Amino acid sequence: MKIFDFYLFRNIAVATLFVSIILALIVFLTQSLRFLDIVLDAGSSGSSFWILTLLALPRFFEIILPLAIVAATLFIYNKMTIDSELIAIRATGASPFSLARPALILGLVVTIILWALTMWIAPASMARMQKMRLELTGEFSALLFKEGVFNPLGDGLTVYIRQRTSNGEMLGLMIHDARAQDKPPSTILAKRGKLQISNDLQQVVVFNGTRQVFTPQSGILQRLNFDRYTIDLPKNNTTGERWAEPDERTFLELLHPNLNLKRDQENLHNFTVEIHRRITGPLLALAFPVIALAVLLNGAVNRRGNIHKIFAAIGLAVILQGLFLTASNLARSNDMGIALMYILTIAPLITGLFFLSGASEDLRRRLFFKNIRRKAPA
Repeated sequence: MKIFDFYLFRNIAVATLFVSIILALIVFLTQSLRFLDIVLDAGSSGSSFWILTLLALPRFFEIILPLAIVAATLFIYNKMTIDSELIAIRATGASPFSLARPALILGLVVTIILWALTMWIAPASMARMQKMRLELTGEFSALLFKEGVFNPLGDGLTVYIRQRTSNGEMLGLMIHDARAQDKPPSTILAKRGKLQISNDLQQVVVFNGTRQVFTPQSGILQRLNFDRYTIDLPKNNTTGERWAEPDERTFLELLHPNLNLKRDQENLHNFTVEIHRRITGPLLALAFPVIALAVLLNGAVNRRGNIHKIFAAIGLAVILQGLFLTASNLARSNDMGIALMYILTIAPLITGLFFLSGASEDLRRRLFFKNIRRKAPA
């Protein structure tokens, strides 16, 4: 049986890997559209696009891997039934549990991998992706200045650009600055200018122009000619420190939030929900194949295939996934949702293992013979 276990384990692992790659490519294509506009508008390199998209992938493996392993399990076991391989092994006296053992071992391995992904790798990747995305938006904000229109940059600051050159230089600038409440507004006209970034401070440096300030109280228009002048832009919040969302924090960071921060104090319940979600979610990678095999390996065997059993197993997996997502959303407002997450992952495991162990068959036999004895004449 060890040879058969290895043979079955290898086939399911290869099929799981294949399905995972296909699903990951689909997610990759859909997620890439989110970052395409950001990279194009920022004028960044193609490497930034690939890095952003790849950093977004790990969080989706929590859904991809359970679906991949249940699809691979159903395909391999159904194929081996059609090829009479499982029938021959059953004829040797193998129990449903021994037949299911390779898939259960793989499910346990995938569950451990998912715990590592959800607790450390995916949150770190998510945090890095958000930081990189916001850095791109902030560093290249000058490229968001549109030619021939007035570009508002926060309260009281408006920039007009007549033309932008291929090297990023701006020509024909007019800047109206009315941000200072205790000073009259100023208007700056310049022949050319450029954006420069020093640490987190963004500035527009203009050349060969004039600065005009009109004081309503005195009715005087002040004019200053300059060769070089610098205007500080509003600090972009995206380039500074930002509060990390629960899905951007590692498991240890969720366990030890910074209680000195008000937002951390306000989100303690969300941190708790995220902790329990990361504990229970990966268990679906074990629950799905257990459910599928409990349906597929019990009952009559059809050498032409078990389409009705396959659809039943898929339906149960879809329902379980939907209920788990509903429970995780409910947990944000009600603690009952946390209990439901554990029930929806542990109960199917216990039920499926019960049917695979053969105990259900023994129970049916005892009930059958007990019913016959009752009907038998005295």
